[in-house]
Amino acid sequence: MPNTIKDLSRADSNSFPYIYEENVTISLANNAGLIRCNIYRPKGVAKSPVLVTYGPYGKDIHYKDFATQSYNEVNPEHHSAHSAWETPDPGFWTRHGYAVVRADERGLGQSPGHLDTMSRGTSEAFVDVVEWAADQPWSTGKIGLLGISYYAGSQWRVAARQPKGLACMIPWEGMSDYYRDRCRHGGILSNTFIKFWWDRQVVSNQYGRPGRAARNWGPDTLEGDLSGEELLANRNDQTIDNVVNQFRDEPYYASKEYNMEDIKVPLLSVANWGGILLHLRGNVVGYMNAGSELKYLRFITGRHDLPFYYPEEVEIQRSFLDAFLKGEDRAGWSTGHAPKVDVLLRKGNVGFNDAEKERAFTRRVESAWPLPSTVYTRFVLTADQQLLPPAAACSVTSTKLQKVDYRALGTLDAPQLIQFTTPVFEQETEITGHVVAHLNVSVTPDKGGPLPSDIDLFVTLRYISPSGEEVYYTGTAGDPVPLTKGWLRVSMRKVNEKHHRHREYLPYRDYTSKDVLPVLPGEVYPVDVEIWPTNVIIEKGGRLVFEVSSGDTQGSGIFQHNDPTDRSAEKFQGTNHIHFGPTYDNYLTLPIIPAN
Repeated sequence: MPNTIKDLSRADSNSFPYIYEENVTISLANNAGLIRCNIYRPKGVAKSPVLVTYGPYGKDIHYKDFATQSYNEVNPEHHSAHSAWETPDPGFWTRHGYAVVRADERGLGQSPGHLDTMSRGTSEAFVDVVEWAADQPWSTGKIGLLGISYYAGSQWRVAARQPKGLACMIPWEGMSDYYRDRCRHGGILSNTFIKFWWDRQVVSNQYGRPGRAARNWGPDTLEGDLSGEELLANRNDQTIDNVVNQFRDEPYYASKEYNMEDIKVPLLSVANWGGILLHLRGNVVGYMNAGSELKYLRFITGRHDLPFYYPEEVEIQRSFLDAFLKGEDRAGWSTGHAPKVDVLLRKGNVGFNDAEKERAFTRRVESAWPLPSTVYTRFVLTADQQLLPPAAACSVTSTKLQKVDYRALGTLDAPQLIQFTTPVFEQETEITGHVVAHLNVSVTPDKGGPLPSDIDLFVTLRYISPSGEEVYYTGTAGDPVPLTKGWLRVSMRKVNEKHHRHREYLPYRDYTSKDVLPVLPGEVYPVDVEIWPTNVIIEKGGRLVFEVSSGDTQGSGIFQHNDPTDRSAEKFQGTNHIHFGPTYDNYLTLPIIPAN
């Protein structure tokens, strides 16, 4: 450390419409160091329930500085002197009787220590923050968790550790599985987002980093700057760790693991249909596997940053929190009478990144997820690149061996893909739920080229409207995205059918070093590719397109998989094939919801 740790906390009861306490120190258990937080409390209230956030983005970096355009578009009710990216606004929530504790994660902002996001150590520190907040004299002892993205992903991990005082949680668009949802889709490294996120939003705020105030990126560290060597020694670099580590049984990924069934508090998981490359799967699977007796799943659309602050969504948040933190239950959350699953139905081409137009989507309440009425239906792929529903597929018999080819190692700028298209739908058809593709694949080396030892499969489901135009939906960054995507590294194809979480519609893979299987040129491998859940109302005259590629295609945005080490020519170069014939069935299993 450059200097001795100082107590430079201060309180301000006059400058804001709430009591503001800055840089309050929380001592961690087991002599694990300290965490600094800011506290925002309602005036004239002796005790309040508390909303706690704990994350890397800087408790003191104002939202308008972190993401200016986004802040300008946020519902003005959530603008205050202490608004911060992806967190509940203290101005709004203190007006409604809540205290807000916003803590800098260990090794970031004003909290000293080793920076290792989503690790066991930092999750254990989050436990101490929750329990500290529950014990404060101005706290009722009831703690709720509310936040977006990282501030949601960290909720799953702390709730599974069952800290004293935790009463409920709202993980809003937050991955629950570090490996499967975020870092290694189907075993393939999702590197470009990790680098963007790490460089801009995390390491830029490391404890002791010089020049933060000069860059308007929060205040400089209280104890002063650290040297470059000290900063490097005080962090685990995600851009390196996720390349070096490939499997869930390696210590790096293992330190991020926990048991979702240990989550017992009431849970409202909010999933965005457009989050097809980061959070969507985690919200759905987290809901499915959480051990909470009272748990709810709600679907939304829109850009990643804004719906959290929409008036109607804030009312849902407040209703849920009031039920478990104040005992004021207006909607039956505490009795289980609130809607278990609230599905937003995507019908029509309303465009993307337009919140007002997306209000045309309607809602339907369901009793469970997957939806109880789901009929899992096989659409058959053919060598002439059709995607046939069961009735049409029955009339097609393949008596000869055939294969379709595409080059390996495609990129977003130079995609290598094949597409399979359905006939037009004769009647309106709803698809809602999990999708799986069964493919028979192989690879052939190039003449004079390296000997390939693996295949990366990238699959995409697209919707073509009756007018013939592809319908794009709002992605995480406001970019146009298709219905959904899926991935699989063929050497990681092994499915653990004995695992209690395995389902035919959601194949379970362990992704450990012991699960690696060989991929030999010319050998045909049957594989099941998990595709993230989706929803669409296919209009009469509309079509589906199922795309198989060897790299990222349209809709990937900043979430690309192009690391030259992870996807090297030495391992992957060649021509990929999908095989058809009497012994090779290829199909896409879709969750069809029958019309009432």
